[in-house]
Amino acid sequence: MTAARRPDLTLWGRTNSFNVQKALWILAELDLPFRHIDAGGAAGKLDTPAYRAMNPHGRVPVLQDGDAAIWESHAIVRYVAAAYGQGALWDADPAVRARADGWMDWSQATLQPDFVALFWGYYRTPPARRDAAAIDAARRRCERHFALLDEHLGRVPYLAGQAFSIGDIPAGALMYRYFEMGVPTPPLPAVRRWYDRLAARPAYAAHVMAPFDDLKGRLAF
Repeated sequence: MTAARRPDLTLWGRTNSFNVQKALWILAELDLPFRHIDAGGAAGKLDTPAYRAMNPHGRVPVLQDGDAAIWESHAIVRYVAAAYGQGALWDADPAVRARADGWMDWSQATLQPDFVALFWGYYRTPPARRDAAAIDAARRRCERHFALLDEHLGRVPYLAGQAFSIGDIPAGALMYRYFEMGVPTPPLPAVRRWYDRLAARPAYAAHVMAPFDDLKGRLAF
């Protein structure tokens, strides 16, 4: 662990949320000690005054570090890398950081919305209530995004270049569910190699490759 200062970390959120998994993943990558408080879904807590004081939107995850409260998963990933990953996941060169930032922002703005539409439409929605046309449209949009990733990853082993970075976390956090939820997927040889590299990382295996069958056909939370 490369630490700029002593951490005092508490992560709030249900562990079967892939946004929470992004935070769990980076905390584990840097071997940071932290407390975890189950929140959201059946655990509730999101509408309490204390939680809303940390995150006015009432969403997970939230990371507390001493008196600081950081919300939004990508903000948490960047914060943890900057505070505790100097020289490891936070490069001193702004140009290097910008390559990772670009993939993080692309994942949030482009990939994740279409993946969420596919995951909710196909996996979270009970079969009798599924919209086949909407699912197919989301699947085709995801295939275009993953084809772009496959082309890029045919040239470099990780999204931001030769080394694993925070740029891999947002898109990488979706891959386990994409390949395991049962929807047909196209051949993606370079993405598969990248996914195998991620799966070999203990932090990814522990916090992202987690069962999610409790979410199948379940529209609540």
